[in-house]
Amino acid sequence: MKKFFTAGVMTLAMSGLMPGAQAASVTMPAGVIKAGEAASTQCAACHNADGNSGAPNFPRLAGQGAKYIFKQLTDFKSGRRQNAIMQGQVANLTEQQMANLAVYFSSKKAGVDLANPAPIAAGEKLYRGGNAASGVVPCAGCHGPGGKGNPFAAFPKIGGQHAEYVKAQLQAFRAAGRNDSTGIKRTNDGTKPEESPMQMVASKLSDTDIELLSNYVSGLH
Repeated sequence: MKKFFTAGVMTLAMSGLMPGAQAASVTMPAGVIKAGEAASTQCAACHNADGNSGAPNFPRLAGQGAKYIFKQLTDFKSGRRQNAIMQGQVANLTEQQMANLAVYFSSKKAGVDLANPAPIAAGEKLYRGGNAASGVVPCAGCHGPGGKGNPFAAFPKIGGQHAEYVKAQLQAFRAAGRNDSTGIKRTNDGTKPEESPMQMVASKLSDTDIELLSNYVSGLH
């Protein structure tokens, strides 16, 4: 049986754990929620009208930080982040239109998945404390103990995100961080591993680590 997992109140001081990690510099126009709502119809097929996608391979946008959404949209438009569907969707959008969509989806209430309870303890330990032996740093340092992210630094909210989507992104970051010869790579947060905290972190993750973290954050709220 599955259950919701509610985050505790423990906080962690993680300064200095990610060499080279810096707050993302995102300059975003002031978005207009009503305009974003009107434009969101083109997003509904994959992400649903309120941003709570029903398909686990499409991310939840509801409640996500506006700056993070805006950055991803601009990265898709510039080609820094590769996805054929998304690049087609944003090709004709202006910065203002992307900002409108970002604030609209950010304003919506996010759903949460049902995490498998069996590996929750192991996932929580890795998420909050990392693994010194393998060089994995705690995810909570950037994404917070509750997975709510850091809107000022444009670190994304990952609590309640679909496990399948989280898994795919961690695998893509890992492939980029290790410079694997095969597999989808995600490099939009930095073209080199040393420029991207996520590429550096994911390069240390095992398949088991990714499964544990993906399940844990999917029920985190």
